[in-house]
Amino acid sequence: MKIPRMLCRRAARWQLPIKPLGDALSSRSSHLPASRLGQSRKCYSTVSASALTFGQPVHETHPHVLKPGELTPGITAQEYADRRAALAKSMTDGSVAIIQAADLQYKSGAVFHPYRQDSNFLWLTGWNEGDAVAVIQKTGSMLGDYIFHLFVKPKDAREEQWSGYRNGVQAAEDVFNADEARSIDSFGAMLPQILESSRMVYTDIHPHKTPTNAALAKLFSSQGPRPSTTALQPVINKLRVIKSPAEVANMRRAGQISGRAITEAMKRVWTKEKDLHAFLDYEFTINGCDGPAYIPVVAGGERANCIHYTVNNNTFKDGEFILVDAGGEYGTYITDITRTWPVSGKFTPAQRDLYEAVLKVQRTGVALCRQSANVSLDDIHRITARGLVEQLKPLGFDVSLSTIDQLFPHHVGHYIGLDVHDCPGYGRREALKRGHCVTIEPGVYVPDDERWPRHFRGMGVRIEDSICVDDESPLVLSTEAVKEIADIEALR
Repeated sequence: MKIPRMLCRRAARWQLPIKPLGDALSSRSSHLPASRLGQSRKCYSTVSASALTFGQPVHETHPHVLKPGELTPGITAQEYADRRAALAKSMTDGSVAIIQAADLQYKSGAVFHPYRQDSNFLWLTGWNEGDAVAVIQKTGSMLGDYIFHLFVKPKDAREEQWSGYRNGVQAAEDVFNADEARSIDSFGAMLPQILESSRMVYTDIHPHKTPTNAALAKLFSSQGPRPSTTALQPVINKLRVIKSPAEVANMRRAGQISGRAITEAMKRVWTKEKDLHAFLDYEFTINGCDGPAYIPVVAGGERANCIHYTVNNNTFKDGEFILVDAGGEYGTYITDITRTWPVSGKFTPAQRDLYEAVLKVQRTGVALCRQSANVSLDDIHRITARGLVEQLKPLGFDVSLSTIDQLFPHHVGHYIGLDVHDCPGYGRREALKRGHCVTIEPGVYVPDDERWPRHFRGMGVRIEDSICVDDESPLVLSTEAVKEIADIEALR
């Protein structure tokens, strides 16, 4: 088992050669033995890591963000190393995995969005910059038999003056524990050497989608002999879908902060959707989240019947419901919560009946999120559909299992983690196991249509919690967001 370099080095100080700082950080050779360089040894001096600059927080520069040993909030260098080892073990002998960092996305012209790393790249490396490629090269059948190559942008004082600090090549080795770190500019020359003895390449970079990196584009366009390729996502999904205690703790923190913010919102009187939207974003951030996990749904009245209503630019009217689907992100892990409550703070009889019908079914679904129940998300969806039929018929709805999708058109749940819809492609037919994190979100959306009872028309109700599956009982990650009718009404 590899021991991450970060855990055994003197955490607060780096040994750097005496030369200009930009050169020292950009030169991979500055910390390799002279025997490997074919040159004389350099004279080294000790520099405090807190005096250096990085493109993302490290403990020495941001002790208020990261604890010793962590690469990202809550996740240690050791956990990242264990993830890479698990991936290598899951790969066939003589294979490599190639993962490209996400590109910076632009809103328009020179205006860019906040950078968001590719989830698989982040999960394996903790590296949160673009213009990077990670290569996991399997070298044997034992756990830890692999080489971690990381190709990144080197330090460059002039470019950093304009675009912000970078981690640099040396940090890729000394902080992020790459076995071999080099400038991204050398990737084209190094890739053929890495692939020379490889029989299989695991990657989600497809030939029909031109990679942004020229070397990868050349690999897939080459007409000559090259290794076979296979999808990386199904392999990494099986590893990512089971959350570690540290990942669950991050999601619980996000759920706690987000749940309290939504409960606080229920206490107040709102007239505009955009004001409630802004309040939630602010509360998530000011109380410890990185920010919102996604654009929230803040819908009044019949707009709640649009599942992904996100323009949030209308007004609330007395006698209507407010539906909020929102959540914060902590350490890049998300929570996903939906709550529905009356604009007035007091349920009308019809609102109470419809809300209670959804809540009863949601309680049943949450209770099934345990390994001992031996059910899948698809199983819970079928149970939810039957439950909604049973609850709605006494309220006057002419509905059956064959027509319930007219009122409940979406699935009851999905996996969550680094992404709101985590591990894309991982099946909902898989039996839930300890460490799976999912949502349970039944809803009833009643169109203004003569088929349905008049006093429910135009109402939309969804109740959603983020859940971590345990052996015998579910761990509700979003319990601070109240949902019982008595509790909601008591807030005002």
